[in-house]
Amino acid sequence: MWPGLLPWSRRPLLQLQLLRGLLQGRRGPLLQLQLLQLQEAARALSSSPSPGPGGLRGEVDRFGGVTVRLGQLQPADSVDPATFRTWLQASIQQWRAEGRIAVWLHVPIFHSQFISPAASLGLRFHHAEADASLMTLWLGEGPSRLPGYATHQVGVAGAVFDEDTGKVLVVQDRNKMKNAWKFPGGLSEPGEDIGDTAIREVLEETGIKSEFKSLLSIRQQHGAPNAFGKSDMYIICRLRPLSFHISFCPHECLKCEWMNLTDLAQTDDTTPITHKVANLLLYGHREGFEKVDIAMQELPSVYVGLFYKLYHRELPELYENIARMD
Repeated sequence: MWPGLLPWSRRPLLQLQLLRGLLQGRRGPLLQLQLLQLQEAARALSSSPSPGPGGLRGEVDRFGGVTVRLGQLQPADSVDPATFRTWLQASIQQWRAEGRIAVWLHVPIFHSQFISPAASLGLRFHHAEADASLMTLWLGEGPSRLPGYATHQVGVAGAVFDEDTGKVLVVQDRNKMKNAWKFPGGLSEPGEDIGDTAIREVLEETGIKSEFKSLLSIRQQHGAPNAFGKSDMYIICRLRPLSFHISFCPHECLKCEWMNLTDLAQTDDTTPITHKVANLLLYGHREGFEKVDIAMQELPSVYVGLFYKLYHRELPELYENIARMD
């Protein structure tokens, strides 16, 4: 068959190669420009998967995987699960032939009728959020090398310490098996900085406004019964109070008060981590917080336009500038 009769949607690279061959035998700036445009189109097509049957389109990531978003399927409601399975099966075969290494299938909650057909073709859940799930299929050689979902949840507490009075803000949680004194805190929200979590949780639980000063400790725990099968990170920050009138949340707290730091360090009516951090605060208050603080510095990311927070012990100025000295 003459290649020119093949559908463009099914033989895009071949069409470009034929046109290129016709143009290379000619001269002139316009034809040269057309040739350059064709070369650009060829590069774009070679890095993008061809549309699958039924219009299943994927976005290629930099690792060679294909992401399919069923929310973009038009019109999704008119596609029955059996038809979708046929489309997906043919698309998977096509993406294998194109050398793609994985399929990432985003399934909105109102398109959940497509989960079973996808599972029958080998896709498995990667994770689920409130309104969507993500399924994956490894297409590369050997065992799957796809990264797993988040392995930890992050909890943050704020040790609000008033250096002028030597008092620290503590609470007793409601509905706990043991009503021990502890620092107010809770789980970090997606996209929320550690210090911001501590400030928010302290305000929500106690009504006290504060500002972030440093990290004091990090606890890692596995097998916690309230971590949904994930490991647990619990970070305690040192905060400085900006207000002092307590208005605690009765739904979360049984008690809340400003306690002398020395009393908190000596009492048995507390949790082990609270006792340890109270000793850290006492040491820092007496000897200088530079001995215990893990400070924060914002630095530019390797990803253009993004920044990140780096937490580390303070460096002497000599070592901050050592690269410029060498």
